[in-house]
This record gives sequence, structure tokens and C-alpha cells, in this order.
Amino acid sequence: MENVIDFLRAALPWAAAGLLLAVFFAKNAGKEKKKEQSDDYGTTGMCLGMCFGTAIGTALGNNTGIGISLGMLIGLAVGSCIEKKPRGEDNDKR
Repeated sequence: MENVIDFLRAALPWAAAGLLLAVFFAKNAGKEKKKEQSDDYGTTGMCLGMCFGTAIGTALGNNTGIGISLGMLIGLAVGSCIEKKPRGEDNDKR
């Protein structure tokens, strides 16, 4: 059983990095360059995911690096699905 846990601790950061690249390239595939890019919360999700991943990884006594990488991956996936609404003129004046 220890061998399986050791393998997972070694393989999970690489799998998370591969999934992160897959999400990034799938999101940008087929899009033409525009002057205005659609805004989403991908960056914000990655930042929050890293924070929560670090906290959860430390609290569970697991490797903090795995928590950071998985949190960033999950945060990017969730943040990319949420579109930012364009701000109207009323909001810009505030």
C-alpha cells in the first residue's frame, strides 16, 4: 500500500500539470485573435485555488505541492467557466 501512495505522490503533480495545459490549450483552441478578449475569472480562480489547495494540503498532512497544483487546476477550470459581465457606463462612474 505504501508503494501506491508513493507513486501517487510522485505522479499527481505531473498529472495536474498535464491537465492544466490541456485546459489552457482547449480553451484557446479555435479562437481567432480579437481586439477584445472575453473576460473570465481564470486568473482569480487559480489564485484562490492555490491558497485553498495549500491550506487543505497542509491540514491533511499531505504534500503541500500537490495541494497547490491541484488547487490551481481546479480553480482554473471553475474560473474559466464563469464569464465576467461587461461593466456599463453607470458602473464606470462609481
